[in-house]
Amino acid sequence: MEKKKPAQTFKDLIVWQKAHELALGVYKMTKTFPKEELYGTTSQVKRSSVSVAANIAEGFKKKGKADKLRFFNIAQGSLSETEYYLILAKDLEYYETTKLMELAVEVGRLLESYIKAIENDSNF
Repeated sequence: MEKKKPAQTFKDLIVWQKAHELALGVYKMTKTFPKEELYGTTSQVKRSSVSVAANIAEGFKKKGKADKLRFFNIAQGSLSETEYYLILAKDLEYYETTKLMELAVEVGRLLESYIKAIENDSNF
């Protein structure tokens, strides 16, 4: 079996790719929100979804295990916040968020796996 080459940049990480896809989906979703939500839910869900991918990117470059894990944990927190806003958008009948929620769950699983791999890496 061929050994997989380690990621060279954060863009090589599947977890980042999926988090970026989630952020793009959130931006598309918020275009349909009522204008009065511009400085409320629209702004908040955009910020939290972008924070997921941004913290994965920033954490990727950190050298120490604890530093790296701190940024990935912040990404987890931002992901939970994004999930809440997706629930809110659905409950307010602004958007059907099922597909975005599924993507958020996938990002969460990938992020958890990535964190566990770093925690268990004895070469760190």
